[in-house]
Amino acid sequence: MIIKKIILFISVLFTTTISNAQNRSLYQKKYFVEGTDTLPYRILYPLNYNAAKKYPMVIFLHGSAQRGKDNERQLIWGADLFLDSGNRIKYPAIVIFPQCPITSLWGAISFTKFSDSLRYSFPASKIPIRPMQLLLNLTDELVKNNSVDTNRIYLGGLSMGGFATFELLWRKPHFFAAAFPICGAGNADQVHLYADKFPIWIFHGSADRVVPVSNSRLMYKTLKAEGANVKYTEYPGVGHDSYKKALVEPDLLPWLFAQKKN
Repeated sequence: MIIKKIILFISVLFTTTISNAQNRSLYQKKYFVEGTDTLPYRILYPLNYNAAKKYPMVIFLHGSAQRGKDNERQLIWGADLFLDSGNRIKYPAIVIFPQCPITSLWGAISFTKFSDSLRYSFPASKIPIRPMQLLLNLTDELVKNNSVDTNRIYLGGLSMGGFATFELLWRKPHFFAAAFPICGAGNADQVHLYADKFPIWIFHGSADRVVPVSNSRLMYKTLKAEGANVKYTEYPGVGHDSYKKALVEPDLLPWLFAQKKN
């Protein structure tokens, strides 16, 4: 009986893995080329896509473990949320998953290593590093699609992608309608550039030893002080994988797609 249960479990797991891989193929492979540089990205169009209609656009930025050039790994976390059949019906949107090169990060970050964690800081140079510049240019290129509702462009990301989310917000403060950084960190000195522009929902785990929770607490505190419409969800006892909880929050998509630029 136990062996039968194990075989059944393995069969279900294998079938689910194959199914997820097949579903993720609905994200079309694209490449943004600028000079000698290429930024891979995947794009998911809404069900029954009609180029004459306007759709919200979601840009999701992966963490450091998903870097590369295979145009695959960036879909590991977050992609299934937007593939869910119910969500695709209820929240038709154009969804973008870019992929950062393995030799770099999305944005400029410096850090100091302590015995049990890292302390991050974020230079606010006017000139972004190359992957961030490509990302900025890709977003500009994407909105040339007349099907994109420029009043409903949303940004989210986890870990390294959470860092990049906060950086993109101050670099393009009039571009987005809402943002949801997960287990990330940012430059608190730049918050005043975007605090009053759009709502933000921050997520973090209290036991995160990779990106200490103090980073999100600081960003939340600073945003509140600047009068931002900001929410903060902290998961007690959860480590760096707080994105597993954030991405299944039942209110995340209803909240996100309800937002529009002023």
